[in-house]
Amino acid sequence: MPRPDRLMLLDSASLYFRAFHGVPDSLTAPDGTPVNAVRGFLDAIAFLVTTHRPTRLVACWDDDWRPRFRVDALPSYKAHRVAPDGGEEAPDLLLPQVDVIVDVLAALGIARVGAPGYEADDVMATLAVRQSTTTKAPVDVVTGDRDLFQLVDDDAGIRVLYCGKGVRKAEAVTQQWLLARYGVATGQGYADMAVLRGDPSDGLPGVAGIGEKTAAALVTRYGDLAGLLAAAQDPSTGLSPGQRRKLLEAADYLAAAPVVVQTARDVPLPEFDDSLPRTPADLDALGELVHRWGVQSSVERVLTAFVDAAG
Repeated sequence: MPRPDRLMLLDSASLYFRAFHGVPDSLTAPDGTPVNAVRGFLDAIAFLVTTHRPTRLVACWDDDWRPRFRVDALPSYKAHRVAPDGGEEAPDLLLPQVDVIVDVLAALGIARVGAPGYEADDVMATLAVRQSTTTKAPVDVVTGDRDLFQLVDDDAGIRVLYCGKGVRKAEAVTQQWLLARYGVATGQGYADMAVLRGDPSDGLPGVAGIGEKTAAALVTRYGDLAGLLAAAQDPSTGLSPGQRRKLLEAADYLAAAPVVVQTARDVPLPEFDDSLPRTPADLDALGELVHRWGVQSSVERVLTAFVDAAG
């Protein structure tokens, strides 16, 4: 009997950045080039496939890490992370390894999907929503980015495997988890809270004087961000004068920030095969990559995980 369908979506940049910082750069190729991010990324895939046994797997990619539509809405979006050449600031020892990861994914036959003008977050959101409205099979979104908590939807079978403490300690984020941790009952509630709270790492200032707990309480009380803004315009509502003033002073930010925080869920994507590979797509290319970069053990773990998951 075939296993039940399960889609796993990898936030690739989140995983390889964490691998780079979490695995010693003393792990090198035969020529001395660090391959810690490559090996850590592949080992993460092996662990995730072994543990969660998806039938389909997509490495979602940032074709644009700072999309124009988000910058137009809020110019501060990721502005502090722009390198002199206009790209994203990243460690010098990591950038060459990303190219190796791309090559290894292709040789293994793992779908790598991005879209011009969009982030991996948008790709994951589009694929998760597409799944929930077609086959309705469960979806695991693997990330170390809390922004993607907005995708959590128990009815649709979408959960986040949050790797904030590492892949091996990933937490399964469901609506119950969100309620217990943040006091919001839905993924959309989390997104609305995030707008109010802000996120300095993404250049989102939030509403001055409104922290996470207050933001969650306001979203819960007024239903959503739109309900809260309507309440701010109405002196008869239960908002304190101070809260009302802060919200009204932040009106321009609150109009722009949802464009930045909300994932796009209708991204045009190319056709691709997301089936979990049973055998490498290009065995010769994989062999050359293994020999050149010294990643045999990590690749073998991935291949073993594929065989076990298919059994």
